[in-house]
Amino acid sequence: MLMKKNGEAGITTFQTTPFQNMNRCHTIAIAICVLVIIFALERFAPRSPAPLIAITVAIGASATLGLSEAGVATVGSIPSGLPTLVWPRFDLVEVMWPAAAGIALMSFTETIAAARAFAAPGEPRPQPNQELLALGVGNVAGGLLGAMPAGGGTTQTAVNRKAGAKTQMAELVTAAAAVATLLLFAPVIALMPQAALAAVVVAYSFDLIKPVEFDAIRRVRRIEFAWALIAFAGVILIGTLEGIVIAVIASLLALAQQAYNPPVYAVGRKRGTQVFRPLSSEHPDDETWAGLLIVRTEGRLFFANAQNVAEKVRPLIEQASPSVVVIDCSAVIDIEYTAVKMLIEAEAKLRDEGIALWLAALNAEALAVVQRAKLGETLGRERMLLNLATAVERFERLESADDRSRVIRRGP
Repeated sequence: MLMKKNGEAGITTFQTTPFQNMNRCHTIAIAICVLVIIFALERFAPRSPAPLIAITVAIGASATLGLSEAGVATVGSIPSGLPTLVWPRFDLVEVMWPAAAGIALMSFTETIAAARAFAAPGEPRPQPNQELLALGVGNVAGGLLGAMPAGGGTTQTAVNRKAGAKTQMAELVTAAAAVATLLLFAPVIALMPQAALAAVVVAYSFDLIKPVEFDAIRRVRRIEFAWALIAFAGVILIGTLEGIVIAVIASLLALAQQAYNPPVYAVGRKRGTQVFRPLSSEHPDDETWAGLLIVRTEGRLFFANAQNVAEKVRPLIEQASPSVVVIDCSAVIDIEYTAVKMLIEAEAKLRDEGIALWLAALNAEALAVVQRAKLGETLGRERMLLNLATAVERFERLESADDRSRVIRRGP
């Protein structure tokens, strides 16, 4: 490439030489030929080792036509001979551990993602702990031999799977081929055009793009469709590992937002049943009770969302003007101390307004948390009910007895 500067204007322009254009044409032609060979063999000779044949042809063309001298990029020189033992440098631990930890995390992320993506129906699901242990042991052994950090890759797995690999024998064959390359075939592999290698990866990566699954995700859940698009764009524009990391971060942020902003809604009972569900215009006949408001929230109540939940409950109370508010905790998996403190303050404020607060359907762990706090003593057994059906029955008994004074129990 030539650089030319236009004198007075001070503008730098770049001109491509005919030689460079010819190199690009050769590179593109090699990639196209390799793709044609692979697709033709898969179409007319599906049992043949298509990628191996295509790479052999590319190496032969490189040697015969002198493609490296013509400017086509090749793999280049490969060190021959077996690696020697390298003792670890513990003096570098302090300097290198942050980068090493990042590499380990990213490598494991891509490895487990590839393992799950390529698990065929009927095959056992990959176990993350086993994968992490195997990856760690392999990298420790490789490090003693001077190897680069290794991990599972999607494109390499795609090529392996397409070639028919199903058992650990495929990995043993790959290892034997690597040893044979180091001892015998290094000069031959050095002639391989990089465009041919890239074409093999591209040919076997097409199956990774499944528009049908994208459409299925979109129809089921739009937020996950957005995550899929983010992952797709990241992999295409930045790289496989980076794209996966971006998708993981996006999904974690979305989950954090959901935890911070849990749903809160009023509940009614399906007429003639003990089924309680959100009040909506779709079910106008659902039962409600004058003086009783049933509110349900979901997820984990903790410091980040306790105030949000309180702010969402308040308008429901103002709209219903109840004498009793029942919080349905059947979908609450855990209650943190901050949320318990918020409930204590809410109970006191509601009591001052002449409104009783009841809790229903607490799971065992959440119930134990409430009972250990002052809230448990304040509510007592009368205002911590087994389920919503029990809460409604108790409210109806109080209504029929016309004994509202017993509804609000003053704390000790």
